[in-house]
Amino acid sequence: MNICVCVKQVPDTTEIKVDPVTHTLVRAGVPSIVNPFDTYAQEVGVRLKEELGGKLIVLTMGPEQAKEAIKSCLAVGADGGYLISSRAFGGSDTLATSYILSEAIKAVEEKEGLKFDLILCGKQATDGDTAQVGPEIAEHLGLPQVTYALDITAKDGGIQVKREFDAGYDIISTQLPAVVTVVKLPYEPRYPTIKSKMAAKKKAIPVLTEAEIPAIDTTQCGLHGSPTRVKKTFTPVREKNGVKLEGLEAAEAAAQVVKLLDDAKLL
Repeated sequence: MNICVCVKQVPDTTEIKVDPVTHTLVRAGVPSIVNPFDTYAQEVGVRLKEELGGKLIVLTMGPEQAKEAIKSCLAVGADGGYLISSRAFGGSDTLATSYILSEAIKAVEEKEGLKFDLILCGKQATDGDTAQVGPEIAEHLGLPQVTYALDITAKDGGIQVKREFDAGYDIISTQLPAVVTVVKLPYEPRYPTIKSKMAAKKKAIPVLTEAEIPAIDTTQCGLHGSPTRVKKTFTPVREKNGVKLEGLEAAEAAAQVVKLLDDAKLL
């Protein structure tokens, strides 16, 4: 089974900062990681490859530093990776991003001399939380899609997906090729070894610009190809207006709490 995993490099969620003037994410000097949901997509992809054979290729779109995300995936089972990077792609919203990725997938199939049976994505990126790119890739490619996968198994020439929803889970089968988005799995992604990290550092990571994706229409890319805009990003201001009662007996404190709630018209 040949598998493509689309990943994204995102700011470490514990280190996100917002510029108070521009209201944009501050990325300079902020550690970056592979989007956590994408690591689960990678793990289920590697398990399927180990079971069924085939090749697993990772794609990511971003600046030069996003190669580190690919290297992280190479260290835990991916066979190869491509960075999609160009000024023409900068500022793309989810629709433009999914279009670029779908055209890049077709270009990589041509370069690798294969067809992807399965395209995996994390359900959403932690720096956007839209959950739109995976389903949009499926639409661009005209493929069936299953979202919120808890697990994927091969069955009858296709796949069977355990799909999460609010009240439990569904079991959905589909033929291949298909696109599946993955949530947090019941098992954790594997850790790289020192040997696998060293091997990943030595692997070449080709860069795909619009020149290497000949069928791409650049009018559908970047800011001018994006029908949506992020107006601003901000951190909510939390106001502390609590009252601390000290030095009171229990009965007196309880009476004071009742009075405060009554004055605030909460009783």
